[in-house]
Amino acid sequence: MGWLDALRGIAALVVVFDHSSYTFMAEFRRELMPEFSTSRYGIMVFFLVSGYIIPASLERRGCVRTFWFGRIFRIYPLWLAVVTVALGLNLWGVAKIGDLGGGQSAATVAAAHVTMLQELLGTPNLLLILWTLSYEMAFYLLVVALFTVRLHQRSAAAVTLAALAAVSATAGAVLPASALSDMAATGPLVAIASIAMVIAICCASHRSPVLRVFGGVLGGVLALVLVPLNGTVPLWEGLVILAVMFLGTAVQRAESGQSTWRYAAGTAVVVVACAVGSAYQYGDDSHFTRRGWIVAFLLAVLTFGAGWASRHRRIPRLLTGLGTISYSVYLVHPVLLAVIDGTTGRWRHDHLVLEAAFFAMLLPLCVLTYRYIERPTHAWGRKLARRMQPP
Repeated sequence: MGWLDALRGIAALVVVFDHSSYTFMAEFRRELMPEFSTSRYGIMVFFLVSGYIIPASLERRGCVRTFWFGRIFRIYPLWLAVVTVALGLNLWGVAKIGDLGGGQSAATVAAAHVTMLQELLGTPNLLLILWTLSYEMAFYLLVVALFTVRLHQRSAAAVTLAALAAVSATAGAVLPASALSDMAATGPLVAIASIAMVIAICCASHRSPVLRVFGGVLGGVLALVLVPLNGTVPLWEGLVILAVMFLGTAVQRAESGQSTWRYAAGTAVVVVACAVGSAYQYGDDSHFTRRGWIVAFLLAVLTFGAGWASRHRRIPRLLTGLGTISYSVYLVHPVLLAVIDGTTGRWRHDHLVLEAAFFAMLLPLCVLTYRYIERPTHAWGRKLARRMQPP
């Protein structure tokens, strides 16, 4: 799977450049963003990779319980370390970490972040990049739902992504962002969603077939309610994100012989056409232009296709190494940027040398966080999963 690591590494570097360009390459950024949204390119590549590998990972384990153990020990340890450091730096006045509460209680914000669904629960992200993890978590819940009702190896994934993409073409005019949070108080919504998620994961991991199905369906319903009704990104883009992840699944299904390439190609056409159409109709806002979003999306799909086509080739170790530490790169860089912005401030003119120096400082730091946080906790998670796996 070296080609997947390479794609992760490339996507992480592009996202880092997008965020660091605010500080070091402001002039270049103003010229580039209307033509090419670097942030959307990076996250769409990430989502395609997740869609390809996550369902296959669950099926390889064959057990929802070990899948959740693997995901929890993969995501949460570094996430907890980074959030703790960010909050500490904010408390000491070294770095400014956005809007920490948005007028909501600390308990509400904390509960929303622990579920990693804060982006879909109407609470502000402690770090901006955490919003993508909410869509990852929603995808996990949907994949587990398909697995528990034994639809994971059929064409359900491709049908789902096609339906989501088709709906997204007209959804932008139907609901505003965070519609549920506008209708009801955020606190009760966070409490209900948190309890439902805990019950869903525990029941889906149980030995009882009835409880497994109940937990899987509950988690899937939770995801299908929150993504279209309460995301802060526009409704059309939230649905496109899910469709893109299921597009990665459709490719994996065709490659493994569980579906046909004709069917995968057809669903890809549906997703791409609906995504481009939605962006063209609704895609101009303060964050990106429709042209910049569409170019980034198409290049992300082409990048994933090129990576898949080279899956049997020898991948340079530099790229696979970047992929290995890509999660650290993704989570650590906003904290480092917050420290720089809080101490030296942002530069009005382009400074390519400072941009390169930032990468030279970030990557060794991420090697350390991977070696001393990610890798040990991965090992602990695998050992615990083997002990907890039912016969």
